[in-house]
Amino acid sequence: MRFFFSLAGPLVVSRPNATSVLVLPLKTQEIQSPPSKLPFTHNVTLTVSLAVGTPPQNVTMVLDTGSELSWLQCNTTRRDRPVFDPTGSLSYTPIACSSPTCTTQTQDFSIPASCDSKNLCHAILSYADASSSEGNLAMDNFTFSGSHFPGTIFGCMDSGFSSNSDEDSKTTGLMGMNRGSLSFVSQMGFKKFSYCISGSDFSGILLFGDSNFTWLLPLNYTPLIQISTPLPYFDRVAYTVQLEGIKVSQKLLQLPKSIFEPDHTGAGQTMVDSGTQFTFLLGPAYTALRNEFINQTASVLRVLEDPNFVFQEAFDLCFLIPINSSSLPELPPVSLVFRGAEITVSGERLLYRVPDETRGNDSVHCFTFGNSDLLAIEAYIIGHHHQQKFGWSLI
Repeated sequence: MRFFFSLAGPLVVSRPNATSVLVLPLKTQEIQSPPSKLPFTHNVTLTVSLAVGTPPQNVTMVLDTGSELSWLQCNTTRRDRPVFDPTGSLSYTPIACSSPTCTTQTQDFSIPASCDSKNLCHAILSYADASSSEGNLAMDNFTFSGSHFPGTIFGCMDSGFSSNSDEDSKTTGLMGMNRGSLSFVSQMGFKKFSYCISGSDFSGILLFGDSNFTWLLPLNYTPLIQISTPLPYFDRVAYTVQLEGIKVSQKLLQLPKSIFEPDHTGAGQTMVDSGTQFTFLLGPAYTALRNEFINQTASVLRVLEDPNFVFQEAFDLCFLIPINSSSLPELPPVSLVFRGAEITVSGERLLYRVPDETRGNDSVHCFTFGNSDLLAIEAYIIGHHHQQKFGWSLI
């Protein structure tokens, strides 16, 4: 069964009407697609391809529902990744730091925008994985699916730090898709966008606008959680849903619902983030899930007993699987329970084979749920690896 979530606005209980819609396919490998669709790929990251500038320059951007400002790498002296050359675009316009865009629309940035030496709007963006990007805000024409969007605001970045240089070397930048005023979807004027990630061939579909998603029926919905009062640890422009419980197989973990609810500081929200690969749970929930998964797989999986090995600094539950094994043993599914819907993660999506990591004749596979506490993240985050085979409508 596939589920369809409404993640912004009130609970949706009826099928959306079909009006204007742009459809964009997504894939890690080259595919032939209709002219109305934009390539979307997914592996470690979800990416879309489009054109920017006059004349148009082809760019590839990471689709990130957890970020606001879209940006492109503009440092043309770099040779380690694709770049956008602003000097080659007749429609490129830098934004002054005195403009309303810079002074008021950047208020949700974690680091306030500032003026550089040329009085241009300067932004420093930081991310939960310690990556960062720095440069100036600008406007240019964005083109995809035969539609043109002049004057789109984005960051033209000339420096930064990446925690995943291998993946970043394949992309030109990032497409911010959260609820902030400068996000790509907000600027496009679409009140709704949706995406569905396949679990079989690394493909998917990204849609801007309304559509009757008959190909996703039956549909279940869960509402967006909103808090109007500013809180230090609550991201008000994120897509936040209410996690209510976790099941291993059909066993509901004995956890108080209060641990899934944001506290008085805003810590504890559950965010849907296409820019994050795996899923992160706060300490108490993670520990309970970890222990129950070990208990239910004791007869079929061998735990890697190495306290010094923590994959990506947050995944401390790993297993040894014979290198010559053609498939994983049967594993108990893990379900995330929401108000009105569930996400069930099963089979190969529960374990991730760590590249180039072996122990004798065994490969190392890590549980794809990580501990938020190890990264000092005060939230639950549902990554795109666990969004496969589900349709997400963000309206």
